[in-house]
Amino acid sequence: MSKVKTRFICSSCGATSSGWMGKCPQCSEWNTIVEEVVHSPGSNASKKKREAAVPTLLSEIVEADEMRVRIGDPELERVLGGGMVPGSVILLAGEPGAGKSTLLLQMAGFQNLKLLYISGEESPRQIKMRASRLGLKGEQCHILAETDLTHITEAISRLKAGIVIIDSIQTMYSPDLESVPGSVSQIRECSYRLQQLGKATGITIILVGHITKEGDIAGPKLMEHIVDVVLHLEGDRQYNFRLLRCVKNRFGSTREIGIYEMKGLGLVPVENPSEWLIPADHQHRASGSCIALVCEGFRPFLIETQALVSTAVYGTAQRSTSGYDTRRLHLMLAVLEKRCGFFFGNQDVFLNVAGGLKVAEPAIDLALAVALVSSLQDIPVPRDVCFAGEVGLSGEIRPVQQLDKRIAEAKRLGYKKIFIPASGNTEIDASDATVVQVRLLNEVFEQLFG
Repeated sequence: MSKVKTRFICSSCGATSSGWMGKCPQCSEWNTIVEEVVHSPGSNASKKKREAAVPTLLSEIVEADEMRVRIGDPELERVLGGGMVPGSVILLAGEPGAGKSTLLLQMAGFQNLKLLYISGEESPRQIKMRASRLGLKGEQCHILAETDLTHITEAISRLKAGIVIIDSIQTMYSPDLESVPGSVSQIRECSYRLQQLGKATGITIILVGHITKEGDIAGPKLMEHIVDVVLHLEGDRQYNFRLLRCVKNRFGSTREIGIYEMKGLGLVPVENPSEWLIPADHQHRASGSCIALVCEGFRPFLIETQALVSTAVYGTAQRSTSGYDTRRLHLMLAVLEKRCGFFFGNQDVFLNVAGGLKVAEPAIDLALAVALVSSLQDIPVPRDVCFAGEVGLSGEIRPVQQLDKRIAEAKRLGYKKIFIPASGNTEIDASDATVVQVRLLNEVFEQLFG
């Protein structure tokens, strides 16, 4: 009887080693090395030999008649770049309860799609209950409860559906491997074989992935390199909205986001996020509150930024943020103290992006700087004023992209005064609103606070 061979694999990056160690030498993560059985090459002896590939000239390759497939979801189509590319492999990840399965099952209501939904976590009756709650008939949706990759690939080849959903990849296993489902070897092998099947048949395959407690996709990073598109569905349990972000996209931009609202009938696309994110009481005036003009991809919208500055009770002043980078806050406070003369050393500072959003765009800097000074001096900012601009280390207001779209969105919502960086652009449409171009932070504070 031959001795079983094992190896040690990092569950974070997929690196292999001959023995266990506490810290992975490749990704420097702790306690991620696990022991797994080495797959015997003898079990693959019966596989057919592949013919040698023949190179093809780029000019001789014929494009498909339909490069994008409509799926009936405008937000998902926006994030993907206009629709799904046939033969692509998409990885959708998110926290438990974020709505991944709901979002994908809603595609069954689009009658133009022939869809195969493969679940390793639910039975067909449980999926039917969820579809009934969403009001979906699913006349073109086929359900399969299976975890064996061999049976799954046979069902995909036999049905020839346009889109195949695997919920989730962590529950699938290949009988050729001796490791358990969810292990690094199984996830890597199943992802690779499904990717090869999608490329060969032109079927779009969507993989649902779990995430770790740190917020990363569970499984080796190699899995993200295998797929064509990586999507993250995120949202706070305290709010009804969900954000769909694109981390990787071989066929489009990664800057677009999709916004959904969780309702009883599932995830409903939000067509106008600005009216939903800004405060309903437009006339309420409180110090430390400003409206920022941000832009995700080619989509501008307005959000409320809030700052609270109060005298520190304890010896060390606190710095806390929600939806904004804490290190960026420290930089902002240093600029306000060094360049503008405001002292925050003995003040507790709290920042919040209303609605639970996480904004990384630099154009929010100007609104946050105004909110900090407004709260420090306890002077409210007029509610019909909004801001867009990046703050530099010398206190200058740096230009941001797509100013025309930001200004148009602000005017559509009735804002009368818009502060933007001084770019020298004389073609800015200033009708129905006052567009103020500023170069330094001190210019903004002089106009707002005297």
